Amino acid sequence: MRRILSIVASRLLQLLIMVSVLSFVTFGLMKFTPGDPIRDLLKVDDVIATKADEEKLKKEYGFDQPILVQYGHWILNVMQFDLGESIISKRPVMEMILSRLPATIALTIGGMVVLFLIAIPFGTLGAAYEARWPDFISRWLAMLGASIPSFWLGLLLIYFFSLKLNLLPVMGKGTLAHFVLPSITLGIAMAPMYIRLLRERLISTLQSSYIEAARARGLSKERILFFHALRGSLIPLITMFGLSIGSLLGGITVIEILFSWPGMGELIVNSVKQRDYPVIQGYILIVGFLVVITNLIVDLLYLVVNPQIKQGKESV
Repeated sequence: MRRILSIVASRLLQLLIMVSVLSFVTFGLMKFTPGDPIRDLLKVDDVIATKADEEKLKKEYGFDQPILVQYGHWILNVMQFDLGESIISKRPVMEMILSRLPATIALTIGGMVVLFLIAIPFGTLGAAYEARWPDFISRWLAMLGASIPSFWLGLLLIYFFSLKLNLLPVMGKGTLAHFVLPSITLGIAMAPMYIRLLRERLISTLQSSYIEAARARGLSKERILFFHALRGSLIPLITMFGLSIGSLLGGITVIEILFSWPGMGELIVNSVKQRDYPVIQGYILIVGFLVVITNLIVDLLYLVVNPQIKQGKESV
């Protein structure tokens, strides 16, 4: 219990530091990025921009104040869970992000389910039949999957399953069928590195002394593989997931755009195009928050997958 509380406290401290640093860096980058959102806004509204129009909008959004004053007002609002208002749509940024966040999380979970359904069987087969045909197939599939960009894979799946076979819808979100192709694309795109990692870890584990001791006790190969070697070998996969959550959220943007999935990907792409700075800043903060929370969950999963970690830490 003390170990769990220690992990939670450590991650909460990291969250506080991360939000502070990330908010300052994000705000600064947005202010020094080339371009003027006020002029872009006037162009979008098809208004003949005058100096008076610009000054009026700058005052309305507080852009006429010194940068540190603007940052102070913004961070105080963030501490009250107020990410500001979109320059383009005039809607609260928090509302815009939260309306799309569930779709992104759902697609992420679907992709992770597909990922582990692929990585665990093929990684296990590759290790159990090292240097034999199941291992060759496992490595070949991992190499093939790593060679295909996710957007190209998505186009291939659309072509075969939607256009040729007419089995699944191409784009949008509505039914469970719309969920299948984006999840498969995301899962297959990430599976290769997990297959290789699990295979290498399992091969190393199967040669360890405690596995030799299990064989000496007469345990079956299946029990040794699935109840002893595989359980310990899942820890690097959990670690990899925690480290790759940032790239996962970045890669999912491409898939959301490709399949017209109404998640945060479409929102951030449109916001970047329109220089909607409050939305961009809010998006980066939310993603950073999700990364820290995911790593907290990963740390707690360590204790579930391998309780010896908890015992070892507490005995030190």
